Amino acid sequence: MSKLYIVPTPIGNLKDITFRAIDVLNDVDLILAEDTRTSGKLLKHYEIATHMQSHHMHNEHKLVNSVIEKLKSGTTVAVISDAGTPAISDPGFLLVRACIENNIEVECLPGATAFVPALVNSGLPNDRFVFEGFLPVKKGRQTRLKFLAEETRTMVFYESPHKLIKTLGNFCEYFGEDRLVSVSRELTKLYEETIRGTAKEVLGHFSEKQPKGEFVIVVAGKD
Repeated sequence: MSKLYIVPTPIGNLKDITFRAIDVLNDVDLILAEDTRTSGKLLKHYEIATHMQSHHMHNEHKLVNSVIEKLKSGTTVAVISDAGTPAISDPGFLLVRACIENNIEVECLPGATAFVPALVNSGLPNDRFVFEGFLPVKKGRQTRLKFLAEETRTMVFYESPHKLIKTLGNFCEYFGEDRLVSVSRELTKLYEETIRGTAKEVLGHFSEKQPKGEFVIVVAGKD
């Protein structure tokens, strides 16, 4: 019986992969990787020789049907992203949905996801939270920020280094300069750090220190 495996990969430290993930990546017939060059380093490190195929946001719509046909023919497939759990702000959702529609079994392994350590490290309430991922770049951004200004639960965002200053400025504008914010970068890596403070204080920090790496922003909900 064919099966689609969703396999989380380390977000930085290669030791954070699970024994089970290594077994699955060794045993499947095909690995769909967001970037075969990036994933190639991980596979080489663990001496995994399984064939890889590129599967990213620009081609996933075109590949869905062909992957479904491979699965129907008995091929076992694993999906990995560059870091973390596929389908969480990364490709994977479309294929999972198609598998369910075609009665193909899907199994998601537990593993690394960047927002969990950032949320816990923030010190902000985490019994209830909302994961927003990346904010809209242009269309719908203002509408979304106005809506979230009334959110009372802790909010979690992903952001790239070249948009971090803009996003923190938006938080000051829409949520208020005194709203508590925690920004984590380079999680599990050598230069991992978390900066906590008000939106204004954190914006000031990164205005003076050029943002580098990938960021998770945790924002307190409205009182």
